[in-house]
Amino acid sequence: MADSNGGGGDSKRSRVLKKIGTHSGSFHCDEALACFLLRTLPEYKDAEICRTRDPKMLDTCDIVVDVGGVYDPSKHRYDHHQRSFKETMNSLRPETPWTTKLSSAGLVYLHFGEEIIANALKIDNTDDKVSTLYNKMYENFVEEIDAIDNGVSQTEEKPKYVISSHLSSRVKHLNPAWNQPDADPWEGFQKAMALTGEEFLLRLNFYNDSWWPAREIVETALKQRFEVDSSGEIMVLPQGGCPWKEHLYDLEKTLNVETPIKYVLYSDQSDKWRIQCVSVDSHSFENRLSLPEKWRGVRDAELSEVSGIPGCIFVHATGFIGGNETHEGVLQMARTSLTMGKQ
Repeated sequence: MADSNGGGGDSKRSRVLKKIGTHSGSFHCDEALACFLLRTLPEYKDAEICRTRDPKMLDTCDIVVDVGGVYDPSKHRYDHHQRSFKETMNSLRPETPWTTKLSSAGLVYLHFGEEIIANALKIDNTDDKVSTLYNKMYENFVEEIDAIDNGVSQTEEKPKYVISSHLSSRVKHLNPAWNQPDADPWEGFQKAMALTGEEFLLRLNFYNDSWWPAREIVETALKQRFEVDSSGEIMVLPQGGCPWKEHLYDLEKTLNVETPIKYVLYSDQSDKWRIQCVSVDSHSFENRLSLPEKWRGVRDAELSEVSGIPGCIFVHATGFIGGNETHEGVLQMARTSLTMGKQ
């Protein structure tokens, strides 16, 4: 039988409300998030949450998540517990790379994610930003919930320590304790929906307000690379502090950049200029083209003399970053490094 519901007051009950069905008993992060996400959509904004395992009651629901033994989007049934269920983002959307088995959160996100994001950010569903943030939010938020709910380990080795403060763990602790038989599970489930929803929206807003603007800056700089140098291998960021590495690797693929960027130039907090080498990939300490060996570990006037470039401040001993007093000076460092590196 249903243990609780999320219906509103008498004014809402006077209307025919949509019903979201999910299972009763102990709740988990995936269905709490799934229910919250559905309620962000206009269609389910005032929906009643029906927590039950009774098939007859589930049949009265407009949409069912995490219970019922059926995955059928045409009937809005989104369970993942049946033996035959093996779906992943990649299997249902082959253009995506993720192969983690989906939970109810992942299923709801897969089918409604773009609409959820567009609605939350109040932008058009066809905006390019929506598809980019859709992928970003799955990879960096939803996939973790899918994996934990389905018992997918991060590694094949035994972990050296336990992480017990992740979102799924915090939701678990909102369930009534074993020795609190009279506790109301609906109160905990409401808190779980609020917790998962708040974190989802906080992450989405971060990507929209900070991550996306950085991506736009990097994309513009990448497209203007030939205006900086005819090689197309030097990129200048118009402002310091802009996170560029993740965006650069992705945008080089998206924009089909044939000759990858070797150096990124930007100003620091003291209005001096930096030259930073681009590493081979996001996980590597090896650079595509390091600064010249004879510059490494040398500073100031001595570096300017060795390089023949005025205003030099330093080059790190490993050759991955350097500095100059001016934009013109740091650009000369980049051009000279390219020439020396190709000799």
